[in-house]
Amino acid sequence: MANATFVSDLPPLPAYELQPMADLFPFISDFWLSCIAPHIAYWIISAIFHFIDVYDLFPQYRLHTPEEITQRNLASRYEVARDVIIEQIIQIGTVAFLSLTEARQMTGMEDYDVAVWATRIRLAQRSLPGILGAIGLNATAISKNVAASHPMLAGALAGGHYPFLTTALGDVAETAVPAFAAWELQFAKAIYWVLVPAVQLWLATVFIDSWQYFWHRAMHVNKWMYTHWHARHHRLYVPYAYGALYNHPVEGFVLDTLGAALGYKISFLTPRQGMFFFVFSMMKTVDDHCGYKLPWDPLQHITSNNAAYHDIHHQSWGIKTNFSQPFFTIWDRILGTRWEGDAEGKYERTRETARGKEAKKMLQTAAAAAVNGNTNGNANGNGVANGKVNGNGVANGKANGKLNGKANGKAKGKK
Repeated sequence: MANATFVSDLPPLPAYELQPMADLFPFISDFWLSCIAPHIAYWIISAIFHFIDVYDLFPQYRLHTPEEITQRNLASRYEVARDVIIEQIIQIGTVAFLSLTEARQMTGMEDYDVAVWATRIRLAQRSLPGILGAIGLNATAISKNVAASHPMLAGALAGGHYPFLTTALGDVAETAVPAFAAWELQFAKAIYWVLVPAVQLWLATVFIDSWQYFWHRAMHVNKWMYTHWHARHHRLYVPYAYGALYNHPVEGFVLDTLGAALGYKISFLTPRQGMFFFVFSMMKTVDDHCGYKLPWDPLQHITSNNAAYHDIHHQSWGIKTNFSQPFFTIWDRILGTRWEGDAEGKYERTRETARGKEAKKMLQTAAAAAVNGNTNGNANGNGVANGKVNGNGVANGKANGKLNGKANGKAKGKK
């Protein structure tokens, strides 16, 4: 599709021709990449933290000790992995459905869209003389005074009038037409490539944060929803990375999958933007459950809603606070559900309790082993003693036999 549009007193808009956007990678289509990329990111980040866990690489940054993971969690790692995979299958199906409802993303119109924004900027300048006049300034006089030294400023003050900016139309006659100022095009590019996507991502973030806060809080207020849905996630009192999506399937769909899908639609993200947004959101969710307060982890410094913040919500003493997830803490602050107590003191008491239980368990194991050792020793000793007794009995029997034999022989001889 080709297009060329212009209005006589404004720079003409460039022609464009739409064509399908090429896939991000040559070996996989964007459709399938959007379905699996968030989950690849999920397991890569989880594997990194699992490696750190197994080899205890950064014990100084742990929120919980290894003993706590063993003692306090009520779900096995197999159960967690199983439910996470179920959740991811649901999410893949949802993303596939969303992708099928979207038209193929096209390219080739970018310069045209930038020119449209430049045109809006040019039209906005027409209001400057009136605005300056309202505060007692003569825009026309000022424009004339600075025209020689600052022609661009003069043109803006004159209401976007740049008679010296022209370009050839490109026709046979090389018709001269108005052109955009360099600053107008740069400003338009900043709006198109930076500001508009930033606003879209901000809208998606605000919607998802709001959706998850109120649904999450409702699942704690409503006993039925908590018992039947949300309680499963709280079987992990000591969260770890790949347990981030450990949910009841209904909760996972409502809280995470549906919320993200609606945020994507409401903010008008493109399929490519949506893919990156979902990957980032997934990485943030995993990091929020990693169980570490890492000073060099960028995901933990973007906002105050991080692993340390969310971990408080998983504790019995903080379960009615810190509902906000996954990006900001604004709703907790506004509605008074942010934890304000001494979290570090409570964490230390929990660690001490876990260490005490582990020490007691080790003593019991050692005592049981000692008892088993003594029992086995006594049994073996009794066996040796019995063997000796039996041996003595055989010897005595042989001796008695010999004596009786001799006595009987003598008796027969006398007869």
